[in-house]
Amino acid sequence: MKLYNTLTRMKEEFKPIVEGQVSMYNCGPTVYNYIHVGNARPLVIFDTLRRFFIYKGYDVKFVVNFTDIDDKMINKANDEGTTVKAIAERYIGAFMEDANGLNLYDYKTINPKATDYIMIEFIQGLIDKNAAYNIDGNVYFNISSAKDYGKLSKKNIDELVSGARIEVNEEKHNPMDFALWKKAKPGEPFWNSPWGEGRPGWHIECSVMSK
Repeated sequence: MKLYNTLTRMKEEFKPIVEGQVSMYNCGPTVYNYIHVGNARPLVIFDTLRRFFIYKGYDVKFVVNFTDIDDKMINKANDEGTTVKAIAERYIGAFMEDANGLNLYDYKTINPKATDYIMIEFIQGLIDKNAAYNIDGNVYFNISSAKDYGKLSKKNIDELVSGARIEVNEEKHNPMDFALWKKAKPGEPFWNSPWGEGRPGWHIECSVMSK
């Protein structure tokens, strides 16, 4: 069985890290609204791959996360005069209904929520390695600390235009650095951390949950 390797840009023979076992992580939805065909497409594709692994005799651990804390969710809750938790519960329920309608839950699937893994230890580890830095309660990943940053996308970071896809923030060391922890604004949900009250940034969540 051959799979396309994004890093090498080649089809390669599949070899499990642990003999007879496969671990799959599928980045799931941010649950601020109903899923659309773009959300369903990777779920169907990776579920098909999972079924084939099971057919071939592998013991498969399949993880699809829920991002249940995010700017979009906070905005949705504010617009409706409700809580982020209530928004999450509503659209996780809707997701499960749609996933079952697509016949995606024949086998056991693990669904971690971002709020169950608040990321503090992981982020502190990056700070200790000088791969992240804290500015007034906001923690950013320092992309210059990752010498191979962009290796999967084959992007030359020096050629990227600052602010092309992200808002330029003057407090960051580099415009391409991204938030790992966001300082809480008045009225927002927050957790306590060594850097003050805040919440995880979107970029760090899947890194932690896949671990």
